Amino acid sequence: MLYSFYEMQRKALMPMRMFVDHGQHFLRNPLNPASYTPGGRVLAAAFDVIETSTRPYGKPVFDIPTTVVRGREVAIEEEITMQLPFGQLRHFKRDTKAKDPKLLIVAPLSGHYATLLRGTVKEMVKDHDVTITDWRDAKTIPLFEGKFDLHSYIDYVISFLEHLGPDTHVLAVCQPSVPVLAAVARMHEMGNPYIPKTLAMMGGPIDTRVNPTAVNDHATRKPLAWFKQNVIATVPPPHNGFMRRVYPGFLQLAGFMSMNLSNHIVRHHDMFNHLVEGDGESAEATREFYEEYLAVMDMTAEFYLQTVDQVFQRHLLPKGEMLHHEDPIDLGAIDKTAIMSIEGERDDISGVGQTKAVHDLTPRLKAAKRGHYEQKGVGHYGIFNGRKWREQISPRVREFIRA
Repeated sequence: MLYSFYEMQRKALMPMRMFVDHGQHFLRNPLNPASYTPGGRVLAAAFDVIETSTRPYGKPVFDIPTTVVRGREVAIEEEITMQLPFGQLRHFKRDTKAKDPKLLIVAPLSGHYATLLRGTVKEMVKDHDVTITDWRDAKTIPLFEGKFDLHSYIDYVISFLEHLGPDTHVLAVCQPSVPVLAAVARMHEMGNPYIPKTLAMMGGPIDTRVNPTAVNDHATRKPLAWFKQNVIATVPPPHNGFMRRVYPGFLQLAGFMSMNLSNHIVRHHDMFNHLVEGDGESAEATREFYEEYLAVMDMTAEFYLQTVDQVFQRHLLPKGEMLHHEDPIDLGAIDKTAIMSIEGERDDISGVGQTKAVHDLTPRLKAAKRGHYEQKGVGHYGIFNGRKWREQISPRVREFIRA
């Protein structure tokens, strides 16, 4: 019912969006005298902000046409190298003969598309043969494809690593740190020959009992039944995933926005002022941010609820009680894959110490195969995007991989 109401509301807003979109172009037309008046500029700016904030956003593109390898600019061609029902591997094929380490970037399945890591890919593709997990929107996946839960996620990671072959390195950003670490442990236990050489985890909730954040508190303050009743919905027609139970993207976005609502209001107000003043460059930067931020996808209900239950409420992995299907996951089995933990000093999603906890949970791993780095002055997003990611964090990840 909730999902259907949202779809009805979205369609009801379409005439208004069309009106303000046409209105802003009309008011900015150089042949329109109103475009030269203060009132015309104010009204055009207001229409622009309304259209930007109410537009339905689809899946963004990576748009990384080139990179620089060994001081030479080379072209990049995106190719899908493996497809599974709920996700695929997207390879950034560089037009070069340089033999750089293979790197699998595991993107979060937590609301946003893998393109949220555009800055991560753009930096790492310079020195690595990069592939990223490109998760699919659950509302587009028909029911006959079956379920996708935390066990499935681990299965997918193992399949992806087997597809990429030996000597692959892994970079897990935020949420996937738990299932990726579990997958690596299972591969060690099974003697899988495609165990990754290194695993770098950034802002991951390995043990959320350490320095819990507001997000962690929210997950533990309410019972699992509350989440089932209040945030799970059924996909309505005409989506391909009709009747699939999901945690809808629009509810996730509402949660993201409410955490920093005042900041979003200020950013939209600043965008309005930039447009009135004619500062198109600053306004465009805000627009580009929200084109990514407002593009969200649905998660399957079973994956979301298992994550809340096992990762945030019962902490099964750090307690040694997490299962992969019916088999226990033994982090103590990890003795070959080198592990690096990366945290942000101001991370308000995965608190400082939650990712670093992995080193206490892997006793057989030698000190020479461990690494930890805490970046001062950055929050969660700044760990994998932005200036400090480019200048401070990514060089350390490169060094760890090569070491």
